[in-house]
Amino acid sequence: MRFIDVLVSAAAISGAVAAPTATKTRKRAAAFDFTGVSESGAEFGNTALPGQLGKDYTWPDHAAISTLIQKGFNTFRVPFMMERIVPDKLTGTVNETYAAGLDEIVKFITDQGAYAVVDPHNFGRYYSEIITDVAGFGAWWTTVAKRYATNEKVVFDTNNEFHDEDNALVGQLNQAAIDAIRGAGATSQYIFVEGNSWTGAWHWTSSGTSEAMGKLTDPQDKIVYEMHQYLDSDGSGTSEACVSATIGKERLADATAWLKANNKKAIIGETAGGPNAQCIQAVQGMLSYMQENSDVWSGWLWWGAGPWWADYMYGMEPPSGTAYTAVLPSLTEFI
Repeated sequence: MRFIDVLVSAAAISGAVAAPTATKTRKRAAAFDFTGVSESGAEFGNTALPGQLGKDYTWPDHAAISTLIQKGFNTFRVPFMMERIVPDKLTGTVNETYAAGLDEIVKFITDQGAYAVVDPHNFGRYYSEIITDVAGFGAWWTTVAKRYATNEKVVFDTNNEFHDEDNALVGQLNQAAIDAIRGAGATSQYIFVEGNSWTGAWHWTSSGTSEAMGKLTDPQDKIVYEMHQYLDSDGSGTSEACVSATIGKERLADATAWLKANNKKAIIGETAGGPNAQCIQAVQGMLSYMQENSDVWSGWLWWGAGPWWADYMYGMEPPSGTAYTAVLPSLTEFI
């Protein structure tokens, strides 16, 4: 989602959610390997760096995650800021205070048997400047990946929504991340790679990002192409309205053809629709299409949950998030 400046007040924190008695992931009936939610909070207040915990940013809520696990979700993407965990320079040292928060939520998620997607939510930028230091980007990933190298339930997401960059550079940055992650000893985990142009599925080929991204290599052969797809008119995920009841399926057609032609696997790493009949139909249609093409589509993640979303139109935070109450009941067959 195109949230480049997220400023949220701590006053928006919702009430605590009662934890269920059992939180281990249950057996899955859907065709997908990954279904889940982005758990926002640690990337908030991204113009306030390093920021203050509880004022500028927060960490996801344990009880809410446990509730979503009980609903069948098995994957939780945790957005955070590159500058907060490794401040000042890409080759710098870890801010252990902020890193401890990430470590804790990753451990909580993976201890439940779910996947924790480690997501530097930076849009291909570092301190608001496009990252052009490919070696430095690799060094940043070496530093971070070492922390989770032995946790097989961690997934590494190279960077959220590169945009308005050279396609070749985006490919180089993704390859540097892959190489650094593997070089750090993280050899068993999946790596989610993201393309240019907001990593949109609907223009994956037309934007040209597919050319460089298609050349990525991984010695472990565990690359998953993370694409994002919203269903409003401009695909930005900023409206409750969806273009039509069939727009989800339609917007995945070209990407699906590319995945099949190139023998690749992908995930829709962000999607959402408003709490209305047309959007629900559009999301259902998209997920049904993905199930029919599960040879290339590995799953989907909803945007988004987190304790500070309050009445956000796509909010999946239990117990009262807008999408949690009005949309999730219609999606259970796809979890």
